[in-house]
Amino acid sequence: MERAILLTGVGGQSVQLAAQILARAATREGRHVLYLGAYGGSMRGGNTDSTVVVGDDPLDTPPIVSRAWGALAMHPAYFDAVRRKLAPSSLLLVNSSIFEDDVAGDAQHVFDVPATELATELGNALAASLVLLGAFAGLTGIVTLESLVAAMRESVPAYRSQHLATNERALHTGFENLPRNAAPAWTEGAA
Repeated sequence: MERAILLTGVGGQSVQLAAQILARAATREGRHVLYLGAYGGSMRGGNTDSTVVVGDDPLDTPPIVSRAWGALAMHPAYFDAVRRKLAPSSLLLVNSSIFEDDVAGDAQHVFDVPATELATELGNALAASLVLLGAFAGLTGIVTLESLVAAMRESVPAYRSQHLATNERALHTGFENLPRNAAPAWTEGAA
């Protein structure tokens, strides 16, 4: 089984951190992973995208994909490029705190998650990408919550350790507050 997951947003939303955590969590669970992060020259407000390819066997897909099984969209500014890559049976989680327009298009499974709002309630709006990541893992079963938390702790640099507790709560919040079995499981669907 091999799955390509796209993450998109603007600089400053921790999209790259979320992608790195997903990649590390899958590696912790013994899966094969390819990860590619791409971002513009500006630190905040510019385009930031990541691709994570996860598989049970050695991977055939390069981390530059034309079709994706799933996507996490933090901001609408650069979402159209990701939308075009979504397979018809894909899963899309949208940060509904920021997206104002309905994004239901080619994706069969679209979930609105008020990620920024939930992260703000936890005390740090920058943890919104982790709320979305927790929800994605909860819906798909691609990785466990325990692996996400461990991977987050490995990914956050020591000088940002003051954010560990909030980040962990953000992963838990996303994972625990959405219906289970409502989206294609890790082993279902095509892309």
